[in-house]
Amino acid sequence: MPPESPSAIAIHLDALLTDRGMTLTELARRVGVTHANLSVLKNGHARAIRFSTLSAICDVLECQPGDLMTHQVASPR
Repeated sequence: MPPESPSAIAIHLDALLTDRGMTLTELARRVGVTHANLSVLKNGHARAIRFSTLSAICDVLECQPGDLMTHQVASPR
């Protein structure tokens, strides 16, 4: 099995939290997930996210999934 390559998905949770004056702890409480799980997502180490969690985050932050994450196009070699 080949080694895992870095994800091309960038997470913008820090910026959204700052814009809304909210802490990660507050978001975790309001979404109903652990602080640790949101921290993994925020730091770009998550390998997956449930649609229900994504939807809850977007509800709380009043955003769209595209505001939370973007796809980084790899530069040609």
